[in-house]
Amino acid sequence: MLIGAHVSAAGGSNKAIARAKEIGAECFQIFASSPRMWSAKPIADAVAEKYQAEMKRSGMGPTVLHGKYLVALGSSDPELLAKSEVALQADIAAANKLGALGVIFHPASHRGQGFDAIIDQFAGSVRKILDNEPGDSLLMLETSAGAGDHIGSSFAELGTLIRAIGNDRVAVCLDTQHVWAAGYNIAAADTLNAAMDEFDKEIGIDLLRSVHANDSMRELGSSVDRHENIGDGLIGTAGFQTLMAHEAFKRVPFYLEVPGTGKSGPDKPNIDRLKAIRTQVGAG
Repeated sequence: MLIGAHVSAAGGSNKAIARAKEIGAECFQIFASSPRMWSAKPIADAVAEKYQAEMKRSGMGPTVLHGKYLVALGSSDPELLAKSEVALQADIAAANKLGALGVIFHPASHRGQGFDAIIDQFAGSVRKILDNEPGDSLLMLETSAGAGDHIGSSFAELGTLIRAIGNDRVAVCLDTQHVWAAGYNIAAADTLNAAMDEFDKEIGIDLLRSVHANDSMRELGSSVDRHENIGDGLIGTAGFQTLMAHEAFKRVPFYLEVPGTGKSGPDKPNIDRLKAIRTQVGAG
């Protein structure tokens, strides 16, 4: 189990490596471009070469890219769907160029159409993107907190999409706060076991390829996406001890997406908290 965090890639993807090392991260997540803008410049060859050389020297674990927040493959708007496909394809192209583990993206909303109505469209878009960008990098669907019409708050929905896509480059990122908000009690041993049994049945435990490690400001089943620092929320230190001791998570990289104890997002104190829990439970 490697412990890392989302860090800034301002100035070039290679700059993220030093920022990750500074906070004690063993792996890291970045944006390839602004997550709130459609435009994206391809990663320059010189930047990719520096990144790859510095990664070899650093001993860092796998990098993941986070897709744009704007992506909505379940939209009924043809223009929005087309923009979403282009943006996600650009992200997977960036991941391939860097040799990253893959791209994590939000399944987003079905915009009131109902889940069943968007399955074929969503699956077709993902197949097209992966066909257009062959390589080894994965597309990882992120679990949803369940607010409104958002897709993927149940393992059954994610499993249905993955089977419809039918491509072995598709996997899952489990966000601890999101599944908690969606009603999965991952903080207690018996309910965590039941949740991961459901994950294995509906998705397949081998498709759990990354974790967004976040405590929660809101209660179990709230459907509200509000991250908290590790140990300061309602999942709590004991909940993360339970989670990180579970066999399903022992070889999966963890990426923090928490507010931070200062003002700049994931930081060394949060990394240290997860590392201390890992030591306590003997994971990794």
